[in-house]
Amino acid sequence: MSSQDIPEENLPAERDTTHGAVGVADERNPFADPGLPPHEHRIQDIDERAAKRSERVVALLFTVSMLATIGFIAAYVAIPADKSIFVFPIGHISALNFALGLTLGTALFCIGAGAVHWARTLMSDVEIADERHPIEASPEVRAQVHADFKQGAKESALGRRKLIRNTMLGALTLVPLSGVVLLRDLGPLPGTSLRHTLWAKGKLLVNVNTNQPLRPEDVQVGSLTFAKPEGLEEADEEFQNEIAKAALMIIRLQPDNIKDKRELEWSHEGIVAYSKICTHVGCPISLYEQQTHHVLCPCHQSTFDLSDGARVIFGPAGHALPQLRIGVNDEGYLQALGDFEEPVGPAFWERG
Repeated sequence: MSSQDIPEENLPAERDTTHGAVGVADERNPFADPGLPPHEHRIQDIDERAAKRSERVVALLFTVSMLATIGFIAAYVAIPADKSIFVFPIGHISALNFALGLTLGTALFCIGAGAVHWARTLMSDVEIADERHPIEASPEVRAQVHADFKQGAKESALGRRKLIRNTMLGALTLVPLSGVVLLRDLGPLPGTSLRHTLWAKGKLLVNVNTNQPLRPEDVQVGSLTFAKPEGLEEADEEFQNEIAKAALMIIRLQPDNIKDKRELEWSHEGIVAYSKICTHVGCPISLYEQQTHHVLCPCHQSTFDLSDGARVIFGPAGHALPQLRIGVNDEGYLQALGDFEEPVGPAFWERG
C-alpha cells in the first residue's frame, strides 16, 4: 500500500520542509541544488493497525531484553564455574561463560534492535534540509530548536505509545544489573585483613634461604637476613598473599648504635626485625648499607634508617617501616612476641 492509494485526508500532516527553489547551475554556481525528493509515507504512517504491530514488536524486543538480563543474573548465580558443556561445532566450553555471553548478548541486541525498529517504523522520517548558518545561534534559531525538539518528542509518540515507553525503560533499567552482579567477582571486602599478618606470639623466625629457624648467633653484626613466619611454605596456596605482608628482614646492630628507644626495647641483643615491604608502593627492600645502617628500596629509592626506628630519610615513602617485636624462646630460637602493631606496606584508606 502506498500513499497514492490513501485518501488525502487520511495522510498525516507534514510540516513544511522546503528550503528554497531548486537551483540552476550557472557560471557563478556550477553546482545546482537538486532539492528534496517527494516524501513517501510508510505503511505505519497511514495504517494505525500496522503502527500497532510495530509497537508490539518493539515492546516484545524490550521484554525479551528484560528476560535475558534476568537470565544472565540467574545463570551467574546458579551455574557452577567449573561446569562444561558441548556446543557444536565449538566443542566443550564453560557452561557459565556460554550462558553469560548468550544472555547478555541477547539483552543488549534486543535493546538495540528495538530502538532501531522503533525509529524506522514509528518515529518521523520526514527529510529535512538545514541551511548553513552562523555558529552563534540567534534568538529565532534557539526558539526554532526548542520548537523542533518539542515537535520531535511529539512525533516519537513516546507519550502516546506507553507500552513502548514502559518496556524500554524496564529494559534499560534492568540491563545495568548485569554489571552490578559482576562486582561479586571482586571478592569479599578486606575487612581488617590488611592490618594483620601471620606473625603471632611464639612464631619462630625462619630463614627464607635455609628454611631453618634462626638463632641469635646465626645473625652477624652488619648482616642482612630475610625471614618468614614458622609454618608458611612455598607450596601453600596462599603463600604469595601471606608473604607479601609477613616478609621480614633481620639486621644485627651494635646496641649502642640504636638511637630509638622503642627499637632497642623490641630488639634482642641488637637484632632488629623490620617489615621488608616498602611503605611507598609495596616493593621488597633488599639493599643494605652496613656503615650507615640504611636500607634502600630499589623501585623508587626510598631510604630508611634502621638505627633510628626505620624512619624515612629520603624518597617518596610516607612513613617508617613497621617493626616486629622479637625475643628468644626456651630453646634459644628467635621468635616473634606478637604481630606488627601497624599495617605493613603502603598506606591504605583504613590506616590509623
